[in-house]
Amino acid sequence: MKSTTIKGLAGAGGVGVETVRYYQRRGLLETPERGGSGRAGGSIRRYTEDHIKQLRFIRSAQAAGFTLEEIGELLILDATDDRKRVHQLATKRLADLDVKISELKDARRALDHLVKECGSSSPGPCPIINAFID
Repeated sequence: MKSTTIKGLAGAGGVGVETVRYYQRRGLLETPERGGSGRAGGSIRRYTEDHIKQLRFIRSAQAAGFTLEEIGELLILDATDDRKRVHQLATKRLADLDVKISELKDARRALDHLVKECGSSSPGPCPIINAFID
């Protein structure tokens, strides 16, 4: 199996090296043992395709709106095949996204109205500025 360095892992996952280390500190991503010889006589950690898959899973779950705590639970649940709990987490995430979408739609409607008001030929200061000051 082909292996890579932490820099290669980070690149494959579309993140920086410090993000990989952060996920490791949070327990979301395994830190492999040091092995082999690297520069300056020290040994380096080697990451496998499984590490890349796990990093990509973390990134995809984040993009879907899961928190790092929820992602940690999903990773644990993967080993147990507890579909009911995974379903519960995903259902909650969907409900949270629906709330966020509703809030964003409200914000868009309000801003759209302010943009139209600001673009009108009405005298006085732009209502956008006034809305954000109040």
